[in-house]
Amino acid sequence: MGDATVARLHADPTFRADLEAARAEVAAVRTKGFPPTRDCKAEAAALALGTQTDDVIAIDVLLEPDQTMIGKSNAANARLRGNFPAGYELDAAHTPHITILQRFVRAKDLDAVSAAVTKVLAAERPTEWLLKAKGYDYAMFGGNAATAYIVERTPELMRLHQKVIDAVTPFSVSNGTAAAFYGTEIINQETIAWVETFIPKSSGESRVPHVTLGVANEDFVKRMKAEPFETFTFKVVKVANYQLGNYGVAAKRLWQSGK
Repeated sequence: MGDATVARLHADPTFRADLEAARAEVAAVRTKGFPPTRDCKAEAAALALGTQTDDVIAIDVLLEPDQTMIGKSNAANARLRGNFPAGYELDAAHTPHITILQRFVRAKDLDAVSAAVTKVLAAERPTEWLLKAKGYDYAMFGGNAATAYIVERTPELMRLHQKVIDAVTPFSVSNGTAAAFYGTEIINQETIAWVETFIPKSSGESRVPHVTLGVANEDFVKRMKAEPFETFTFKVVKVANYQLGNYGVAAKRLWQSGK
């Protein structure tokens, strides 16, 4: 049974891509020359801090929504998990949000990134906006349909989007790996590519504001999308910077605005 399982896995292109990514991470760590210490406490502390190879972190500058959106998101997430129980639950490590910008940056520049975003917020006031959710949509990630509420694209949202891009660009780096993400879950290649190519593929005129709700089987999500949708409005309560996890979830808060 073990032989058959391994054979099936190695026939799966997604598994092979993840395996190669893991090998690359191990090879990168070995080049650092770190001796094995067998120090479990030190390893646990490093994991808790989200320490990453080459000190590169995948970040998401985002808007945290109010309880109206959170409640609706939790209800939709429960439906998705009813279809696909292996999917993730919205919780502290999977925070509902509207992405403004995703990039790879160096850990040493996180304070500078936060300061740059704070300057943008001196002119923009997203907590005063009233936003609207218009319906469901999805994108395929790791063989599953990552499902979202589509948020109305407003001039204010797009202006903030561009200003944050301009502010963070001096600190952005390329060629991030799975090690840049938070958590112990295997990071699929689609998630890495999404951050790497966020500019230009998901920015500017291509930007579709949304709140990701979870993952499920594509056929099920297609049926959800075809259902009549009652639009609703919501507000923003915080601007924050998170370290990303698999599927682009907001996994670990690194900074939040004071306004």
